[in-house]
Amino acid sequence: MHTPPARQRFRFPLHVHISTLFFLLVLVAGGSIAWASYARSARMLEGVAGDMLQRISRQTAAETGTLLEPVDASLRQLVLHPLARAGTLAERLAALPALREALLASPSLAAVYAGYGDGEFFLLLRLADAADRRLMNAPEGAAYLIQSIDDGQGRYVFLDRSLGVLRDDPRPDYPSSYDPRRRIWYTLARGTDLLVQTEPYLFASTRKPGVTLARRSVEGVVMGADIRLETLDGSLRRQRMTPASQLVIFEPDTQVVAFSEGDWLAAAGQGGGRPRLADLQGGVMAALAARLPRGGDVLPLVDFQAGGRDWHGAVARLVLPGGRKAFLGVAIPDDELLTEARGIRDQSLLVTLLVMLLALPFTYFAARLVSRPIRSLAEETAAIRRFDFADPVATRSVVREVDDLAADLASMKGAIRRFLDIASVTAGEADFDRLLARLVDETVAVVGARAGVLYLVRDGAEQLDPVTLRDAAADSLPLERAPDGEGMAGLVPAGASSGVGLLAADSPGLPGCGRLFERLGVGTMAYLAVPLLDRQHARLGLMVLWFDEAPHSDLVHFVEALSGSAAMSVETRGLIQAQKQLFEAFIQLIAGAIDAKSPYTGGHCARVPVLTKMLAQAACDAGDGPFRDFRLSAEDWEAVHIAAWLHDCGKVTTPEFVVDKATKLETIHDRIHEIRMRFEVLKRDAEIASLKALAAGEEPTAARQALEAEWARLDADFAFVAACNLGGEAIDPAAVTRLQAIARRTWLRTLDDRLGIAPEEARRKGPAAPLPVLEALLADRPEHLIPRGEKDRVPADNPWGFRMAVPELLYNRGELANLSVGRGTLTEEDRYKINEHIVQTIRMLSELPFPRHLKAVPEIAGGHHEKMDGSGYPRGLTREEMSPVARMMAIADIFEALTAVDRPYKRGKRLSEAMSLMARMRDHKHIDPELFELFVKSQVYRDYASRFMAPEYVDEVDEAALLRPPACG
Repeated sequence: MHTPPARQRFRFPLHVHISTLFFLLVLVAGGSIAWASYARSARMLEGVAGDMLQRISRQTAAETGTLLEPVDASLRQLVLHPLARAGTLAERLAALPALREALLASPSLAAVYAGYGDGEFFLLLRLADAADRRLMNAPEGAAYLIQSIDDGQGRYVFLDRSLGVLRDDPRPDYPSSYDPRRRIWYTLARGTDLLVQTEPYLFASTRKPGVTLARRSVEGVVMGADIRLETLDGSLRRQRMTPASQLVIFEPDTQVVAFSEGDWLAAAGQGGGRPRLADLQGGVMAALAARLPRGGDVLPLVDFQAGGRDWHGAVARLVLPGGRKAFLGVAIPDDELLTEARGIRDQSLLVTLLVMLLALPFTYFAARLVSRPIRSLAEETAAIRRFDFADPVATRSVVREVDDLAADLASMKGAIRRFLDIASVTAGEADFDRLLARLVDETVAVVGARAGVLYLVRDGAEQLDPVTLRDAAADSLPLERAPDGEGMAGLVPAGASSGVGLLAADSPGLPGCGRLFERLGVGTMAYLAVPLLDRQHARLGLMVLWFDEAPHSDLVHFVEALSGSAAMSVETRGLIQAQKQLFEAFIQLIAGAIDAKSPYTGGHCARVPVLTKMLAQAACDAGDGPFRDFRLSAEDWEAVHIAAWLHDCGKVTTPEFVVDKATKLETIHDRIHEIRMRFEVLKRDAEIASLKALAAGEEPTAARQALEAEWARLDADFAFVAACNLGGEAIDPAAVTRLQAIARRTWLRTLDDRLGIAPEEARRKGPAAPLPVLEALLADRPEHLIPRGEKDRVPADNPWGFRMAVPELLYNRGELANLSVGRGTLTEEDRYKINEHIVQTIRMLSELPFPRHLKAVPEIAGGHHEKMDGSGYPRGLTREEMSPVARMMAIADIFEALTAVDRPYKRGKRLSEAMSLMARMRDHKHIDPELFELFVKSQVYRDYASRFMAPEYVDEVDEAALLRPPACG
């Protein structure tokens, strides 16, 4: 019996709660936050500016140090270089590569030079930009400048980047205007063996600020390097907090070292020295430096005025390399520093005003919105009662209890719906691997787990292997992070339907938990382990779900119920997958047996599927042309795969002695040996006749000559017969006439030729002739003619539509008939027997109970010997009567046969030869011209060649010639 809940005291309508809370928040919080945020933002920005000053100071000091370190290393090498001992200009020019490498090692390095005790000087200056080249009046393309004083002669030599001379200018006045021995860097370095450094100054050549580093060599020569301080200008510009901020580095005497504003050196005027703070435009930095206490090193963030604007600024002490004291000044205009704070203040006041204006109507509508979810939840409950799970629960409410109720109802409805969905998905998913992933994804989503892992028992073994590991975002995790399957199975008590508990990353006896927990970013997790059992209650696998907190009992029962359905799906799909794998293995077994059956086929059955699928994929990828709309579904691809592998399965019925017939008389063995033995008998008969003639008194010389002449005729005749047996060249009518003449010769048989033979051959021989009997040297005897049985005939009204001319005999093994074959080694009966493999392929595949999506397999596999003009076999189909995939396989079969090099009876064609032959087949309407064009343009032939052809057979192909239409007439 339903009991209504007890009535609570002091209850108010929901719209009263909403109105009260809304006005309190707006009035109390809105106005105060607007004003407080401004003050706080201002203080925060000022604090950030102070912190920024310290960071800029440290970074500037660090960057200054990085300017000098590589230069010191370069000078250490140069004092040991032969340049220190060079006495002529030629010797110094040999050092140019080393000086250039020193310049390239440090972008801030302007020049490297050597000053000698006799006043000679050698300098390599980098022309960094167009301004340097204009200053030095350098020619176009100049990258370096040599300034040299040698033997009292001065010169400027301009070089390109490869140190080639562009111009050589004599400078007679240079030695008198410049003496390296009077320079400060020379004076400082002469007095010590250590590295020396000058104070910042303006370089005489480029008028840019910098310092000079110098070091004395053992010979007393001073090596120097000029370092530009422009890098510090760029660093200060990059560190400006606002567009109008100014940063400056200056020395205690207010001389400027670096400034964030461009063209500040113009303030130096014509005095030749560096400008002071008072010389800088705007006077901002001079005003800031004036606030620095006398004798003080730092100035905290202060406000000041300069140039008609309010500023905030600060000064920090900066130690430059060499221990010299300097200062870093930062100035930020107030209108930029506090722009964001003022914007936040104004925006907050505006938002507060708008909210106040909208308060009254909002309160009314909010109350109605709160009551609406309650009515919606009642309707959702009725839908669940009717088992209507089509639409999810979308009800939301600002009241927590109502919202919680809606969430619980949505969870319940979603759980039931997902339970049904999981059953539907697992029943409809054909791919086994995707089925496993979706099964875990759906389960993790419905129970709200952090991750899930599915273990399966593989191939009848007892060990549980992880097959899929998924997180709550439906993303795959590496299986290496899955805990050990047997350890997880041990978490389920014996006889229990599940196991629940808490595990730490370092739980003993459970290797692998740490890897998963590390990936999820946790140290401890709750688990729910549910075994998957088949219909015989044998273990199929295990599903383990991971939670932040231990799952409730109702959730555990739900997963246990779900596991039964999941186990059934896994078992069913596993059986289907195993059957497919068995069928695939059987297909490849047949193909491998066919290839292994004859060395003439090699890997044909394995390569044709690859090439067929490559051409089919090219057709699917075509964006234009006749195949722009060609597509293959997953089921179509399966049909293509099976058909390609089984396209020659009928060859299992083709005897090896026909496929491998290397000579005309070969069957199980080469019968040329029987004929040779007959010639041997005739030669013995000739010798016996000669001996009898000698015994009868014939003159020995004449008898010997007659014997040798007969032997020569017999040897020549046998050599001719043996040559005909090879079938290498076309045989002409004269050769056939000679064979017939040889065949008319006889030999004497004294033994019964019916002894020791099979009954079938005895029946074909007919009655025995009385012995001894004369027999023809070459003969087409009755036992050579093997009749075609009724099962070997193809009726005109056959159900497969075969239209092949069937020879009357099954085999014709007549010696004279085989030796008289016009070209090659095959008789008409032999060639039909080889071609008959495609008939057997179609008949065999048509007998298989293929499912609906594989019904096209016989048609695809059986069409690769058809021609586009209908002259092919076995059904004489035209292009329009064949599917595109069947036409693709015809091209693949021909191209593989042309390029194969694993066939002992022929040499494989070169790539260009094979493609030319294919083009002629296209011209004669043997292959599909549109597919051949795709074959060429998509480069499928070249991709195949790179994978399967020997490199020496892969040559250049004239694709334009292949695609050119055939000439008319």
